[in-house]
Amino acid sequence: MHAGARARSRAGLGLCLKSAAPDARTSMDPILLGKGLTDDIPVHLLPKFGNRHGLVAGATGTGKTVTLMTLAEGFSRLGVPVFMADVKGDVAGLAVAGDGNEKVASRAAQIGVPGYAPAASPTIFWDLYGKLGHPVRTTVSEMGPTLLGRILELNDTQSGVLDIVFKLADDRGLLLLDLPDLRALLNLVVEERSAVSTQYGLVSATSVAAIQRALLRLEQDGGDGFFGEPALELSDLMRVGPDGRGVIGILAANQLVLKPRLYSSFLLWLLSELFETLPEVGDLDKPKLVFVFDEAHLLFDDAPPALQQRIEQVVRLIRSKGVGVYFCSQFPDDVPDNILGQLGNRVQHALRAFTPRDQKAVKTAAETFVPNPKLDVARTLSSLGTGEALVSTLQDKGVPMPVEQTLIAPPRCRMGAISEAERSQVRAGSPVGMKYDTAVNRESAAELLLQRAQTAAEQAQAPPVGKAGAKDEDGGGFGQMAKDILFGTGRRQGVVEAMAKQTARTVGNQVGRQILRGVLGGLFGGRRR
Repeated sequence: MHAGARARSRAGLGLCLKSAAPDARTSMDPILLGKGLTDDIPVHLLPKFGNRHGLVAGATGTGKTVTLMTLAEGFSRLGVPVFMADVKGDVAGLAVAGDGNEKVASRAAQIGVPGYAPAASPTIFWDLYGKLGHPVRTTVSEMGPTLLGRILELNDTQSGVLDIVFKLADDRGLLLLDLPDLRALLNLVVEERSAVSTQYGLVSATSVAAIQRALLRLEQDGGDGFFGEPALELSDLMRVGPDGRGVIGILAANQLVLKPRLYSSFLLWLLSELFETLPEVGDLDKPKLVFVFDEAHLLFDDAPPALQQRIEQVVRLIRSKGVGVYFCSQFPDDVPDNILGQLGNRVQHALRAFTPRDQKAVKTAAETFVPNPKLDVARTLSSLGTGEALVSTLQDKGVPMPVEQTLIAPPRCRMGAISEAERSQVRAGSPVGMKYDTAVNRESAAELLLQRAQTAAEQAQAPPVGKAGAKDEDGGGFGQMAKDILFGTGRRQGVVEAMAKQTARTVGNQVGRQILRGVLGGLFGGRRR
Protein backbone atom coordinates (compact mmCIF):
# COMPACT_ATOMS: atom_id res chain seq x y z
CA MET A 1 0.00 0.00 0.00
CA HIS A 2 1.47 3.35 -1.03
CA ALA A 3 2.28 5.93 1.65
CA GLY A 4 -0.32 8.38 0.33
CA ALA A 5 -3.04 5.74 0.40
CA ARG A 6 -2.10 4.76 3.95
CA ALA A 7 -2.22 8.40 5.03
CA ARG A 8 -5.72 8.79 3.59
CA SER A 9 -6.84 5.57 5.28
CA ARG A 10 -5.44 6.68 8.64
CA ALA A 11 -7.16 10.04 8.31
CA GLY A 12 -10.46 8.35 7.49
CA LEU A 13 -10.05 5.91 10.36
CA GLY A 14 -9.33 8.76 12.72
CA LEU A 15 -12.63 10.38 11.82
CA CYS A 16 -14.43 7.07 12.11
CA LEU A 17 -13.03 6.28 15.53
CA LYS A 18 -14.16 9.64 16.83
CA SER A 19 -17.70 8.89 15.70
CA ALA A 20 -17.45 5.40 17.17
CA ALA A 21 -16.98 6.66 20.72
CA PRO A 22 -19.50 4.85 22.93
CA ASP A 23 -22.51 6.92 23.98
CA ALA A 24 -24.42 6.73 27.22
CA ARG A 25 -26.82 4.16 25.80
CA THR A 26 -24.17 1.65 24.81
CA SER A 27 -24.25 -1.35 27.14
CA MET A 28 -21.04 -3.07 28.15
CA ASP A 29 -22.87 -6.19 29.27
CA PRO A 30 -21.33 -9.46 28.08
CA ILE A 31 -22.71 -11.13 24.97
CA LEU A 32 -25.09 -13.93 25.90
CA LEU A 33 -24.24 -16.94 23.73
CA GLY A 34 -26.71 -19.32 25.32
CA LYS A 35 -27.56 -21.44 28.33
CA GLY A 36 -25.28 -24.13 29.69
CA LEU A 37 -26.99 -27.52 29.85
CA THR A 38 -24.22 -29.14 31.88
CA ASP A 39 -24.22 -26.72 34.82
CA ASP A 40 -27.45 -24.78 34.05
CA ILE A 41 -25.64 -21.45 33.80
CA PRO A 42 -25.68 -18.62 31.22
CA VAL A 43 -22.71 -18.72 28.86
CA HIS A 44 -21.23 -15.32 27.94
CA LEU A 45 -18.48 -13.84 25.83
CA LEU A 46 -16.83 -10.92 27.61
CA PRO A 47 -16.36 -7.84 25.36
CA LYS A 48 -12.88 -7.08 26.72
CA PHE A 49 -11.73 -10.45 25.40
CA GLY A 50 -13.53 -10.11 22.09
CA ASN A 51 -10.23 -9.26 20.39
CA ARG A 52 -8.66 -12.55 21.54
CA HIS A 53 -10.11 -14.14 18.41
CA GLY A 54 -12.33 -17.19 18.14
CA LEU A 55 -13.42 -20.28 16.27
CA VAL A 56 -16.89 -21.47 15.26
CA ALA A 57 -16.76 -25.01 13.88
CA GLY A 58 -19.10 -27.87 13.14
CA ALA A 59 -20.59 -30.04 10.44
CA THR A 60 -22.95 -28.66 7.81
CA GLY A 61 -26.45 -27.99 9.15
CA THR A 62 -25.53 -27.91 12.84
CA GLY A 63 -26.17 -24.18 13.38
CA LYS A 64 -22.85 -22.42 12.76
CA THR A 65 -24.48 -19.59 10.79
CA VAL A 66 -27.02 -18.90 13.54
CA THR A 67 -24.17 -18.73 16.06
CA LEU A 68 -22.33 -16.24 13.86
CA MET A 69 -25.49 -14.10 13.58
CA THR A 70 -25.95 -14.14 17.36
CA LEU A 71 -22.32 -13.06 17.79
CA ALA A 72 -22.65 -10.32 15.17
CA GLU A 73 -25.81 -8.93 16.78
CA GLY A 74 -24.19 -9.02 20.21
CA PHE A 75 -21.13 -7.09 19.08
CA SER A 76 -23.28 -4.64 17.12
CA ARG A 77 -25.38 -3.83 20.21
CA LEU A 78 -22.12 -3.06 22.03
CA GLY A 79 -21.21 -0.52 19.34
CA VAL A 80 -18.64 -2.80 17.68
CA PRO A 81 -18.66 -2.90 13.83
CA VAL A 82 -18.57 -6.37 12.28
CA PHE A 83 -17.45 -7.53 8.82
CA MET A 84 -18.50 -10.98 7.64
CA ALA A 85 -18.98 -12.94 4.43
CA ASP A 86 -22.35 -14.34 3.39
CA VAL A 87 -21.45 -17.62 1.70
CA LYS A 88 -24.93 -19.18 1.56
CA GLY A 89 -27.07 -16.05 1.33
CA ASP A 90 -28.76 -16.35 4.71
CA VAL A 91 -26.47 -14.03 6.71
CA ALA A 92 -28.22 -11.17 4.89
CA GLY A 93 -31.14 -11.85 7.25
CA LEU A 94 -29.30 -9.67 9.80
CA ALA A 95 -30.68 -6.65 7.93
CA VAL A 96 -34.32 -7.64 8.55
CA ALA A 97 -36.23 -8.22 11.79
CA GLY A 98 -37.28 -11.76 12.62
CA ASP A 99 -40.85 -12.88 12.06
CA GLY A 100 -41.69 -13.50 15.71
CA ASN A 101 -41.78 -17.27 15.34
CA GLU A 102 -43.24 -18.89 18.48
CA LYS A 103 -40.60 -21.62 18.49
CA VAL A 104 -37.81 -19.07 18.42
CA ALA A 105 -39.47 -16.95 21.11
CA SER A 106 -39.88 -20.05 23.28
CA ARG A 107 -36.17 -20.86 22.98
CA ALA A 108 -35.26 -17.27 23.87
CA ALA A 109 -37.44 -17.52 26.97
CA GLN A 110 -35.94 -20.90 27.90
CA ILE A 111 -32.44 -19.47 27.68
CA GLY A 112 -33.39 -16.25 29.43
CA VAL A 113 -32.47 -13.71 26.74
CA PRO A 114 -33.26 -10.32 28.31
CA GLY A 115 -35.64 -8.06 26.37
CA TYR A 116 -35.84 -10.43 23.43
CA ALA A 117 -37.83 -9.01 20.50
CA PRO A 118 -37.43 -9.24 16.71
CA ALA A 119 -35.09 -6.51 15.44
CA ALA A 120 -32.93 -5.71 12.42
CA SER A 121 -29.29 -4.67 12.68
CA PRO A 122 -27.70 -1.71 10.87
CA THR A 123 -26.22 -3.30 7.77
CA ILE A 124 -24.22 -2.42 4.65
CA PHE A 125 -24.09 -4.90 1.77
CA TRP A 126 -20.86 -5.32 -0.20
CA ASP A 127 -20.10 -7.36 -3.32
CA LEU A 128 -16.89 -7.75 -5.33
CA TYR A 129 -19.06 -8.09 -8.44
CA GLY A 130 -21.21 -5.07 -7.55
CA LYS A 131 -24.51 -6.94 -7.97
CA LEU A 132 -25.79 -7.73 -4.48
CA GLY A 133 -24.06 -4.85 -2.72
CA HIS A 134 -21.81 -1.86 -3.15
CA PRO A 135 -18.73 -2.66 -5.25
CA VAL A 136 -15.59 -3.47 -3.31
CA ARG A 137 -12.49 -2.27 -5.12
CA THR A 138 -8.81 -1.94 -4.50
CA THR A 139 -5.94 -1.01 -6.77
CA VAL A 140 -3.46 -3.45 -8.22
CA SER A 141 -0.67 -1.62 -6.36
CA GLU A 142 -2.40 -1.97 -3.00
CA MET A 143 -3.11 -5.65 -3.55
CA GLY A 144 0.61 -6.23 -4.18
CA PRO A 145 2.37 -8.97 -6.15
CA THR A 146 2.21 -11.69 -3.49
CA LEU A 147 -1.56 -11.86 -3.07
CA LEU A 148 -2.18 -11.05 -6.73
CA GLY A 149 0.05 -13.96 -7.70
CA ARG A 150 -2.01 -16.21 -5.44
CA ILE A 151 -5.26 -15.02 -7.01
CA LEU A 152 -3.83 -15.69 -10.47
CA GLU A 153 -2.49 -19.09 -9.32
CA LEU A 154 1.02 -18.35 -10.60
CA ASN A 155 4.03 -20.58 -10.01
CA ASP A 156 7.24 -19.30 -8.39
CA THR A 157 8.85 -18.23 -11.66
CA GLN A 158 5.76 -16.35 -12.84
CA SER A 159 5.38 -14.72 -9.43
CA GLY A 160 8.98 -13.52 -9.72
CA VAL A 161 8.16 -11.85 -13.03
CA LEU A 162 5.17 -10.17 -11.37
CA ASP A 163 7.53 -8.83 -8.69
CA ILE A 164 9.66 -7.30 -11.44
CA VAL A 165 6.63 -5.68 -13.08
CA PHE A 166 5.66 -4.00 -9.80
CA LYS A 167 9.25 -2.83 -9.23
CA LEU A 168 9.43 -1.42 -12.75
CA ALA A 169 6.18 0.47 -12.22
CA ASP A 170 7.53 2.01 -9.00
CA ASP A 171 10.83 2.99 -10.61
CA ARG A 172 9.11 4.69 -13.53
CA GLY A 173 6.40 6.37 -11.50
CA LEU A 174 3.54 4.47 -13.14
CA LEU A 175 0.34 3.88 -11.17
CA LEU A 176 -1.05 0.36 -11.30
CA LEU A 177 -4.74 0.88 -10.58
CA ASP A 178 -6.59 -1.65 -12.71
CA LEU A 179 -5.92 -4.65 -14.92
CA PRO A 180 -5.39 -2.61 -18.13
CA ASP A 181 -2.51 -0.88 -16.32
CA LEU A 182 -0.99 -4.26 -15.46
CA ARG A 183 -1.41 -5.50 -19.02
CA ALA A 184 0.30 -2.37 -20.39
CA LEU A 185 3.27 -2.94 -18.05
CA LEU A 186 3.50 -6.59 -19.01
CA ASN A 187 3.57 -5.65 -22.69
CA LEU A 188 6.23 -3.04 -22.00
CA VAL A 189 8.33 -5.64 -20.19
CA VAL A 190 8.14 -7.93 -23.23
CA GLU A 191 9.25 -5.18 -25.62
CA GLU A 192 12.11 -4.12 -23.34
CA ARG A 193 12.83 -7.66 -22.16
CA SER A 194 16.58 -7.53 -22.73
CA ALA A 195 17.08 -4.31 -20.77
CA VAL A 196 14.64 -5.34 -18.04
CA SER A 197 16.28 -8.75 -17.63
CA THR A 198 19.69 -7.10 -17.29
CA GLN A 199 18.52 -4.63 -14.65
CA TYR A 200 15.95 -6.60 -12.65
CA GLY A 201 16.41 -10.28 -13.42
CA LEU A 202 15.61 -12.75 -16.17
CA VAL A 203 12.18 -12.33 -17.72
CA SER A 204 10.92 -14.85 -20.25
CA ALA A 205 8.19 -14.22 -22.77
CA THR A 206 6.65 -17.54 -21.74
CA SER A 207 6.17 -16.39 -18.15
CA VAL A 208 4.63 -13.10 -19.25
CA ALA A 209 2.27 -14.97 -21.58
CA ALA A 210 1.20 -17.21 -18.68
CA ILE A 211 0.43 -14.15 -16.55
CA GLN A 212 -1.57 -12.63 -19.40
CA ARG A 213 -3.62 -15.82 -19.71
CA ALA A 214 -4.25 -15.82 -15.96
CA LEU A 215 -5.46 -12.22 -16.20
CA LEU A 216 -7.79 -13.25 -19.01
CA ARG A 217 -9.28 -16.01 -16.85
CA LEU A 218 -9.74 -13.54 -13.99
CA GLU A 219 -11.55 -11.11 -16.30
CA GLN A 220 -13.79 -13.87 -17.63
CA ASP A 221 -14.70 -14.76 -14.04
CA GLY A 222 -15.68 -11.15 -13.39
CA GLY A 223 -12.76 -10.46 -11.08
CA ASP A 224 -11.56 -7.45 -13.08
CA GLY A 225 -14.22 -5.29 -11.41
CA PHE A 226 -12.38 -5.73 -8.11
CA PHE A 227 -9.44 -3.66 -9.32
CA GLY A 228 -9.97 0.05 -9.78
CA GLU A 229 -11.26 3.13 -8.02
CA PRO A 230 -12.77 4.40 -5.82
CA ALA A 231 -10.88 1.98 -3.61
CA LEU A 232 -12.44 0.76 -0.38
CA GLU A 233 -11.65 2.92 2.64
CA LEU A 234 -11.29 0.93 5.84
CA SER A 235 -13.18 3.56 7.80
CA ASP A 236 -16.34 2.51 5.94
CA LEU A 237 -16.02 -0.95 7.49
CA MET A 238 -15.81 0.58 10.97
CA ARG A 239 -18.98 2.61 11.07
CA VAL A 240 -21.26 3.12 14.05
CA GLY A 241 -24.90 4.01 13.50
CA PRO A 242 -26.68 7.03 15.02
CA ASP A 243 -28.19 4.76 17.68
CA GLY A 244 -24.73 3.65 18.84
CA ARG A 245 -24.88 0.19 17.31
CA GLY A 246 -22.00 -1.06 15.23
CA VAL A 247 -22.73 -1.43 11.52
CA ILE A 248 -22.48 -4.99 10.18
CA GLY A 249 -20.80 -5.17 6.77
CA ILE A 250 -21.96 -8.24 4.84
CA LEU A 251 -19.97 -9.40 1.81
CA ALA A 252 -22.07 -11.29 -0.73
CA ALA A 253 -19.95 -14.39 -1.31
CA ASN A 254 -22.29 -17.06 -2.71
CA GLN A 255 -20.66 -16.65 -6.14
CA LEU A 256 -17.29 -15.42 -4.92
CA VAL A 257 -16.66 -18.56 -2.88
CA LEU A 258 -16.74 -20.55 -6.13
CA LYS A 259 -13.40 -18.85 -6.85
CA PRO A 260 -11.60 -19.92 -3.66
CA ARG A 261 -8.30 -18.17 -4.37
CA LEU A 262 -10.02 -14.84 -5.08
CA TYR A 263 -12.29 -15.16 -2.04
CA SER A 264 -9.59 -16.07 0.45
CA SER A 265 -7.00 -13.65 -0.97
CA PHE A 266 -9.46 -10.77 -0.80
CA LEU A 267 -10.25 -11.40 2.85
CA LEU A 268 -6.56 -11.85 3.64
CA TRP A 269 -5.76 -8.60 1.85
CA LEU A 270 -8.45 -6.83 3.87
CA LEU A 271 -7.08 -8.25 7.11
CA SER A 272 -3.55 -7.20 6.14
CA GLU A 273 -4.71 -3.67 5.35
CA LEU A 274 -6.32 -3.42 8.78
CA PHE A 275 -3.11 -4.67 10.35
CA GLU A 276 -0.90 -2.19 8.48
CA THR A 277 -3.21 0.80 8.89
CA LEU A 278 -4.68 0.68 12.38
CA PRO A 279 -2.67 2.10 15.29
CA GLU A 280 -1.66 0.12 18.35
CA VAL A 281 -4.24 0.47 21.12
CA GLY A 282 -3.48 -2.38 23.52
CA ASP A 283 -6.35 -3.95 25.47
CA LEU A 284 -9.67 -2.14 25.20
CA ASP A 285 -13.04 -2.59 26.89
CA LYS A 286 -14.34 -3.91 23.57
CA PRO A 287 -12.91 -4.47 20.06
CA LYS A 288 -12.81 -1.76 17.40
CA LEU A 289 -13.85 -4.31 14.79
CA VAL A 290 -14.76 -7.98 14.60
CA PHE A 291 -13.73 -9.75 11.41
CA VAL A 292 -15.43 -13.06 10.60
CA PHE A 293 -13.64 -15.38 8.18
CA ASP A 294 -16.16 -17.97 6.95
CA GLU A 295 -14.99 -21.11 5.08
CA ALA A 296 -11.62 -20.58 6.76
CA HIS A 297 -10.09 -23.71 5.26
CA LEU A 298 -9.93 -21.91 1.90
CA LEU A 299 -7.43 -19.49 3.39
CA PHE A 300 -4.94 -22.23 4.20
CA ASP A 301 -5.47 -24.65 1.31
CA ASP A 302 -2.31 -24.74 -0.81
CA ALA A 303 -0.95 -21.64 0.95
CA PRO A 304 2.86 -21.54 0.65
CA PRO A 305 4.79 -21.53 3.94
CA ALA A 306 5.73 -17.85 3.60
CA LEU A 307 2.08 -16.83 3.22
CA GLN A 308 0.96 -19.02 6.09
CA GLN A 309 3.64 -17.47 8.27
CA ARG A 310 2.35 -14.02 7.30
CA ILE A 311 -1.21 -15.01 8.24
CA GLU A 312 0.00 -16.28 11.60
CA GLN A 313 1.85 -13.02 12.23
CA VAL A 314 -1.17 -10.88 11.34
CA VAL A 315 -3.53 -12.91 13.54
CA ARG A 316 -1.10 -12.81 16.47
CA LEU A 317 -0.42 -9.07 16.32
CA ILE A 318 -3.71 -7.57 15.12
CA ARG A 319 -5.20 -8.21 18.56
CA SER A 320 -3.24 -5.26 19.92
CA LYS A 321 -4.88 -3.07 17.27
CA GLY A 322 -8.34 -3.83 18.58
CA VAL A 323 -9.45 -6.31 15.92
CA GLY A 324 -10.96 -9.68 16.78
CA VAL A 325 -10.76 -12.38 14.10
CA TYR A 326 -13.26 -15.24 14.17
CA PHE A 327 -12.68 -18.24 11.90
CA CYS A 328 -15.58 -20.43 10.83
CA SER A 329 -15.08 -23.88 9.30
CA GLN A 330 -16.31 -27.45 9.54
CA PHE A 331 -13.33 -28.94 11.36
CA PRO A 332 -11.10 -27.28 13.95
CA ASP A 333 -8.02 -28.75 12.29
CA ASP A 334 -8.84 -26.77 9.14
CA VAL A 335 -6.94 -24.02 10.96
CA PRO A 336 -3.18 -24.63 11.47
CA ASP A 337 -2.09 -25.35 15.04
CA ASN A 338 -0.02 -22.15 15.34
CA ILE A 339 -3.14 -20.11 14.63
CA LEU A 340 -5.60 -22.39 16.41
CA GLY A 341 -3.66 -21.84 19.62
CA GLN A 342 -4.37 -18.11 19.43
CA LEU A 343 -8.17 -18.51 19.27
CA GLY A 344 -9.38 -17.98 22.83
CA ASN A 345 -13.16 -18.17 22.29
CA ARG A 346 -14.41 -21.52 20.97
CA VAL A 347 -17.85 -22.64 19.79
CA GLN A 348 -17.86 -26.22 18.54
CA HIS A 349 -21.06 -27.57 16.98
CA ALA A 350 -21.65 -31.25 16.29
CA LEU A 351 -19.18 -33.36 14.35
CA ARG A 352 -20.39 -36.64 12.86
CA ALA A 353 -17.72 -39.34 13.16
CA PHE A 354 -18.56 -41.25 9.98
CA THR A 355 -15.05 -41.45 8.51
CA PRO A 356 -11.49 -41.72 9.90
CA ARG A 357 -11.08 -38.02 9.06
CA ASP A 358 -14.18 -37.22 11.14
CA GLN A 359 -13.01 -39.37 14.05
CA LYS A 360 -9.66 -37.61 14.07
CA ALA A 361 -11.42 -34.21 14.00
CA VAL A 362 -13.60 -35.20 16.98
CA LYS A 363 -10.52 -36.22 18.96
CA THR A 364 -8.70 -33.01 18.02
CA ALA A 365 -11.68 -30.85 19.01
CA ALA A 366 -12.09 -32.65 22.33
CA GLU A 367 -8.44 -32.14 23.21
CA THR A 368 -8.53 -28.39 22.57
CA PHE A 369 -11.09 -27.64 25.32
CA VAL A 370 -10.50 -27.12 29.02
CA PRO A 371 -11.95 -30.34 30.52
CA ASN A 372 -15.23 -30.33 32.42
CA PRO A 373 -15.47 -33.28 34.84
CA LYS A 374 -19.23 -33.45 34.25
CA LEU A 375 -18.88 -33.82 30.49
CA ASP A 376 -17.53 -36.49 28.15
CA VAL A 377 -16.49 -34.10 25.40
CA ALA A 378 -15.76 -36.62 22.63
CA ARG A 379 -19.04 -38.49 23.08
CA THR A 380 -21.10 -35.33 23.48
CA LEU A 381 -19.55 -33.78 20.39
CA SER A 382 -21.00 -36.51 18.19
CA SER A 383 -24.48 -36.33 19.71
CA LEU A 384 -25.13 -32.57 19.86
CA GLY A 385 -28.43 -31.45 18.37
CA THR A 386 -28.93 -28.60 15.93
CA GLY A 387 -28.48 -25.29 17.75
CA GLU A 388 -26.37 -26.87 20.50
CA ALA A 389 -22.62 -26.48 20.85
CA LEU A 390 -19.68 -27.01 23.15
CA VAL A 391 -18.54 -23.54 24.23
CA SER A 392 -15.47 -22.25 26.03
CA THR A 393 -14.75 -18.52 26.27
CA LEU A 394 -12.15 -16.45 28.07
CA GLN A 395 -13.26 -15.33 31.50
CA ASP A 396 -11.64 -13.13 34.18
CA LYS A 397 -7.88 -12.66 33.69
CA GLY A 398 -8.17 -14.27 30.26
CA VAL A 399 -8.51 -17.82 31.60
CA PRO A 400 -10.67 -20.12 29.42
CA MET A 401 -13.73 -21.53 31.12
CA PRO A 402 -14.29 -25.31 31.30
CA VAL A 403 -16.18 -26.48 28.23
CA GLU A 404 -19.94 -26.26 28.54
CA GLN A 405 -22.66 -27.95 26.51
CA THR A 406 -24.71 -24.94 25.47
CA LEU A 407 -28.10 -24.24 23.94
CA ILE A 408 -27.27 -21.34 21.60
CA ALA A 409 -29.38 -18.20 21.89
CA PRO A 410 -31.39 -17.26 18.78
CA PRO A 411 -30.67 -13.98 16.99
CA ARG A 412 -33.30 -11.25 16.78
CA CYS A 413 -33.07 -11.02 13.00
CA ARG A 414 -34.52 -13.24 10.30
CA MET A 415 -32.79 -16.59 10.14
CA GLY A 416 -32.88 -16.95 6.39
CA ALA A 417 -32.48 -15.21 3.06
CA ILE A 418 -34.09 -11.87 2.21
CA SER A 419 -35.91 -10.80 -0.94
CA GLU A 420 -34.46 -8.61 -3.67
CA ALA A 421 -36.88 -5.83 -2.68
CA GLU A 422 -35.66 -5.95 0.93
CA ARG A 423 -32.04 -5.92 -0.20
CA SER A 424 -32.71 -2.96 -2.49
CA GLN A 425 -34.37 -1.09 0.36
CA VAL A 426 -31.33 -1.58 2.59
CA ARG A 427 -28.99 -0.47 -0.21
CA ALA A 428 -31.09 2.61 -0.90
CA GLY A 429 -30.58 3.78 2.68
CA SER A 430 -26.85 3.03 2.71
CA PRO A 431 -24.52 5.90 3.68
CA VAL A 432 -21.82 4.80 1.20
CA GLY A 433 -23.76 4.20 -2.01
CA MET A 434 -22.94 7.57 -3.59
CA LYS A 435 -19.28 6.97 -2.82
CA TYR A 436 -18.73 3.53 -4.34
CA ASP A 437 -21.48 2.71 -6.84
CA THR A 438 -19.88 4.65 -9.71
CA ALA A 439 -16.43 3.63 -10.90
CA VAL A 440 -13.71 6.23 -11.56
CA ASN A 441 -10.99 5.79 -14.17
CA ARG A 442 -8.25 8.32 -13.60
CA GLU A 443 -4.94 8.62 -15.39
CA SER A 444 -2.62 5.73 -14.61
CA ALA A 445 -0.04 3.48 -16.27
CA ALA A 446 -2.05 2.51 -19.37
CA GLU A 447 -3.05 6.09 -20.12
CA LEU A 448 0.43 7.49 -19.47
CA LEU A 449 2.11 4.97 -21.72
CA LEU A 450 -0.45 5.70 -24.41
CA GLN A 451 0.17 9.44 -24.11
CA ARG A 452 3.93 9.00 -24.30
CA ALA A 453 3.62 6.91 -27.42
CA GLN A 454 1.29 9.41 -29.06
CA THR A 455 3.59 12.30 -28.16
CA ALA A 456 6.58 10.52 -29.66
CA ALA A 457 4.64 9.81 -32.84
CA GLU A 458 3.46 13.44 -33.14
CA GLN A 459 6.99 14.74 -32.68
CA ALA A 460 8.17 12.44 -35.43
CA GLN A 461 5.32 13.63 -37.65
CA ALA A 462 6.08 17.37 -37.20
CA PRO A 463 7.51 19.01 -40.40
CA PRO A 464 11.26 19.80 -40.26
CA VAL A 465 12.35 23.38 -39.67
CA GLY A 466 14.59 24.42 -42.59
CA LYS A 467 17.47 26.86 -42.52
CA ALA A 468 16.74 30.56 -43.07
CA GLY A 469 16.35 31.38 -46.75
CA ALA A 470 15.98 27.74 -47.77
CA LYS A 471 13.03 26.99 -50.01
CA ASP A 472 11.53 23.60 -50.78
CA GLU A 473 9.74 23.07 -53.99
CA ASP A 474 6.70 20.80 -54.12
CA GLY A 475 7.47 19.63 -57.60
CA GLY A 476 10.79 17.81 -56.98
CA GLY A 477 14.45 18.33 -56.09
CA PHE A 478 15.67 18.29 -52.51
CA GLY A 479 12.24 19.08 -51.03
CA GLN A 480 10.61 16.11 -52.69
CA MET A 481 13.48 13.85 -51.66
CA ALA A 482 13.08 14.93 -48.00
CA LYS A 483 9.36 14.24 -48.13
CA ASP A 484 9.95 10.82 -49.59
CA ILE A 485 12.44 10.00 -46.84
CA LEU A 486 10.20 11.27 -44.04
CA PHE A 487 6.79 10.21 -45.24
CA GLY A 488 7.67 7.44 -47.67
CA THR A 489 6.38 6.62 -51.10
CA GLY A 490 3.85 4.15 -52.35
CA ARG A 491 6.60 1.51 -52.46
CA ARG A 492 8.36 2.00 -49.11
CA GLN A 493 7.60 3.39 -45.66
CA GLY A 494 9.11 6.62 -44.45
CA VAL A 495 10.86 7.52 -41.22
CA VAL A 496 7.67 8.84 -39.61
CA GLU A 497 5.73 5.67 -40.24
CA ALA A 498 8.60 3.51 -39.01
CA MET A 499 8.95 5.55 -35.82
CA ALA A 500 5.22 5.45 -35.20
CA LYS A 501 5.19 1.67 -35.50
CA GLN A 502 8.19 1.35 -33.21
CA THR A 503 6.53 3.61 -30.65
CA ALA A 504 3.43 1.49 -30.76
CA ARG A 505 5.49 -1.64 -30.18
CA THR A 506 7.17 -0.20 -27.10
CA VAL A 507 3.84 0.24 -25.40
CA GLY A 508 2.73 -3.27 -26.09
CA ASN A 509 0.83 -5.47 -28.45
CA GLN A 510 -2.79 -4.62 -27.62
CA VAL A 511 -2.35 -0.99 -26.58
CA GLY A 512 0.26 -0.56 -29.32
CA ARG A 513 -2.18 -1.65 -32.00
CA GLN A 514 -4.69 0.91 -30.75
CA ILE A 515 -2.05 3.65 -31.03
CA LEU A 516 -1.08 2.45 -34.49
CA ARG A 517 -4.67 2.59 -35.66
CA GLY A 518 -5.12 6.06 -34.18
CA VAL A 519 -1.89 7.75 -35.29
CA LEU A 520 -1.39 6.10 -38.65
CA GLY A 521 -5.08 6.28 -39.47
CA GLY A 522 -4.86 10.06 -39.10
CA LEU A 523 -1.73 10.23 -41.26
CA PHE A 524 -3.18 8.28 -44.13
CA GLY A 525 -6.77 9.45 -43.98
CA GLY A 526 -8.20 6.28 -42.45
CA ARG A 527 -11.06 6.30 -39.96
CA ARG A 528 -9.84 6.65 -36.32
CA ARG A 529 -11.17 4.21 -33.79
